[in-house]
Amino acid sequence: MNTKSRIDSILNANCLDLNTTGLPSFHLSKLHLQEELDFALPTNIRLGHLVEKIVSELIKLSANYNVLYENIQLIEEKKTIGEIDFIIEEITTKQVIHLELAYKFYLFDPSISSEPMHNWIGPNRNDSLREKLDKLKQKQLPLLYEKCAVATLSDLNIGDVSQAICLFVSLFIPYNYKGEFSPIYKKAIQGYYLNLEAFTDWDHASNEYHLPSKKEWGMEPCKNEIWTDFAGVEKDLHAIVHKQQSPLCWQKQDDSYTAFFIVWW
Repeated sequence: MNTKSRIDSILNANCLDLNTTGLPSFHLSKLHLQEELDFALPTNIRLGHLVEKIVSELIKLSANYNVLYENIQLIEEKKTIGEIDFIIEEITTKQVIHLELAYKFYLFDPSISSEPMHNWIGPNRNDSLREKLDKLKQKQLPLLYEKCAVATLSDLNIGDVSQAICLFVSLFIPYNYKGEFSPIYKKAIQGYYLNLEAFTDWDHASNEYHLPSKKEWGMEPCKNEIWTDFAGVEKDLHAIVHKQQSPLCWQKQDDSYTAFFIVWW
């Protein structure tokens, strides 16, 4: 994996704002960073934890923010009740922020509801944007005010700590879908999705493909150097879809690159 491309993909990821989430947002554009950034990344962790490590390093490398705490396990009566992602501080103002981070991929299923917010679901239909926001509001952010959090963060005045989320999303819509989206969602749309049968019926003669690992999701396909023809991915696609998993696929056609999910449902 190209570490610089992975870092750049997080810096350039779309972060939903207050108008969509109803929660204050922290954008990485607030960080004062040098232009060229490259640092070592762990290789044996899942995508969500990898993104946390990248954001942590970016905050630490910035000229205007410090990380006071990160990945704080909250334990009450020998039972873990949750984890706080970050407590950060703006250096000049000394403003302390409880920051919760998420890096998510959602597909638009127009059949679910007439309300767009309820139609963004995970690639395997086992989570949704609405559920994630509810969890942030009802569980993750309130953790700051638990007794064990107050005790753990005893050097802070919890009443002075503000809260924000950094909710990165990459959105995908049905193949050839003609519906309109508000600018809030439109700018986050990275591609489309279709089922394996429809994908198999394509003319693949001039296309090349790559199935990125989960830790590569969200990176730019144009940075990838390994490509194969349809026959090179067909067997793997059938095996993945048979397990009721929806893989991400990158396509290269001359100098044009596309990202799309192939769904099992």
